[in-house]
Amino acid sequence: MLKKTPLYPLYAEHGARVIDFGGWELPVQFSGIQKEHEAVRQQAGLFDVSHMGEVRIVGEDALSFLQKVTTNDVAKLVPGQCQYSLMCYPSGGVVDDLLVYFLGEGRYMLVINASNIEKDLAWLREQAAVFGDVTIEDISEQTALLALQGPHAERILQRLTDAPLAELKSFRFYEEAHVAGIPALVSRTGYTGEDGFELYVKADRSLELWKRLLAEGAADGLVPAGLGARDTLRFEARLPLYGQELSADISPLEAGLGIFVKLDKGDFIGRDALLKHKEEGAPRRLVGIEMIDRGIPRSHYPVFDGDGKRIGEVTTGTQSPTLKTNVGLALVDRAYAEQGTELYVEIRGQKLKAKVVKTPFYKRGAAV
Repeated sequence: MLKKTPLYPLYAEHGARVIDFGGWELPVQFSGIQKEHEAVRQQAGLFDVSHMGEVRIVGEDALSFLQKVTTNDVAKLVPGQCQYSLMCYPSGGVVDDLLVYFLGEGRYMLVINASNIEKDLAWLREQAAVFGDVTIEDISEQTALLALQGPHAERILQRLTDAPLAELKSFRFYEEAHVAGIPALVSRTGYTGEDGFELYVKADRSLELWKRLLAEGAADGLVPAGLGARDTLRFEARLPLYGQELSADISPLEAGLGIFVKLDKGDFIGRDALLKHKEEGAPRRLVGIEMIDRGIPRSHYPVFDGDGKRIGEVTTGTQSPTLKTNVGLALVDRAYAEQGTELYVEIRGQKLKAKVVKTPFYKRGAAV
């Protein structure tokens, strides 16, 4: 049986089309992917991302534990700040990518991918066995997560909260805010390339909050948005998706996420392999491609050089709703990663011409 988020009862009244996404019954769209994508780019969209996992890490050894299991430098965080990070295997491949929230001395919250919750918990508990005072608590089921994204997000949310949102910088959060009278952790984060907020609330208050946000934002063009738009939005902004741009076989350096790997912070799981990758050069690189011939590059389509040698594969691809061009991300041998390099993507048995282009495809305020 597929899992359902606390907001599932509301999907039908918004005309949602639901799909099986990693064992969850989730909305791929409400009014249409293109319309929802454009709403987030121009006004605002509201996403139910309650399938994501939340894990509390508490104890005197919480900091040293997280330093050991994540690639970013957790010691740099101050209370009320979060960071993007990754957990790696000793090989340098990725267990998962995640957000680390610093709640206060010895208190952290990790936000992990829904399809990886069980795997991540097992990995964390295995690593915690050699640490002293570390408690790992899965709070996913009692936590709902709503993402309010887009240029109108702040004005909509500010009408429902006394928390001074204009003062909240990117990757900062208020742990004890109230939105429409509902206690919430309000974080200036998102997965769309736009400004916005992620709201963590008790599962039993999420229906009420969803309705209040949509009602308050209607005049500002707020619409419910599904997984389809979430994927095209994150793709245009070159934000990775685990299982496509990241996996146990793809390192953060290959994925272009070296800025989140702090090799100088001390030892952590995967450091030796990643240091070797940095010194010798990662064997593969994640690049942007734009089709020259007509065709849409899709995940796992093979990529070839001009001589017919297979050099990689597409990780994500689509017709960009913003740019109206057929573009993709591809993991290719590093010799073919320079901008302007011509490649060939096999689409329905035909090798169609593409070229390596600059990413991200979209930056807030300007298409690249």
